Amino acid sequence: MGENIVIGKRVPRDFFVAKGVGESDIAVHAGSYHLALKDAGIEMCNIMTYSSILPRIAREVPRPSSIVHGSVMETISAVANCGRGEWATAGIIFGWLYDRETGEKYGGLVCEYNGSKSVSEAEAELRASLNELYVNGFDEKFELRDVVVNSSTVEPKKKFGTALVAICFVNYEVPLLSC
Repeated sequence: MGENIVIGKRVPRDFFVAKGVGESDIAVHAGSYHLALKDAGIEMCNIMTYSSILPRIAREVPRPSSIVHGSVMETISAVANCGRGEWATAGIIFGWLYDRETGEKYGGLVCEYNGSKSVSEAEAELRASLNELYVNGFDEKFELRDVVVNSSTVEPKKKFGTALVAICFVNYEVPLLSC
């Protein structure tokens, strides 16, 4: 038998933020959601969703100039759907934790909003949610800084509407472990 390589868990590194809206008279999933992905520039991908943690090494980069059709796009995403005459608002907030003693970046926290509030109300809820995470486990050892909020909203004229915001991971670090 040949040598084996043992790898650790993948750690997301570079990401970009995409946002979009879509409207359709046909359906949500194969209609307004797909058109929101298209507006965000990620419709050619198979979307997978993570929970809400950014690793220390993560950094925001510009959207790549090309993305392979059919590739897997792993994201932290917020998606809100609604009907004609209603509002859909999606939002994501993220901030970075820095060690109070050393000043080193520890990692990031992310919160998502999916609902029908106005952008200002949704962003206020996002800030409150991020603060709740921070004060319940991180505030003694870490300082929360560099907070970023992105949101998208739609009031569709068609039967269905979707608003979407996504943190889209571009690449990963994979640690090699000794056998």
